[in-house]
Amino acid sequence: MAAGFRAATEALRRDKAAIAAEAVEAAGARDPELRGRFTDRGLGDLLHDTEMLTERLAMCLASGDTRWLSEFAEWMSPILRRRGVAQADLAAVAEGIREIASPRLGPDERELADRALDAAVEVLRKNGRVGGDSHKRNALLRWLYRGV
Repeated sequence: MAAGFRAATEALRRDKAAIAAEAVEAAGARDPELRGRFTDRGLGDLLHDTEMLTERLAMCLASGDTRWLSEFAEWMSPILRRRGVAQADLAAVAEGIREIASPRLGPDERELADRALDAAVEVLRKNGRVGGDSHKRNALLRWLYRGV
């Protein structure tokens, strides 16, 4: 865990609560319906998940490897389904982390962080297409296949 960027890792870990809060706000600004899909407890859980995503991003920066974040996104899928949270919501929060954390990183650190976040978002979007995800369904397709 010392092969990567130690200063950026310490900065992300030190500010992970603030980064998480700002990332959830940024995701809410891009999707105004996000706040309405969560109760206060659900927002607290989403904030905690965002802090964990930030910690995993710090681990990626510390090791120089993107697998820490993408594996975490894979592990979160069953938990998100059980909570009734759409994977796309966590992907939007990951994009919010990118928006908030990028100015705090140098060019090489930013490139590694972008690769790690891209891998995590890809996993979340892929797993969101699997049955059981609570994303909003197409109303026309639901009507067509209601009797099938």
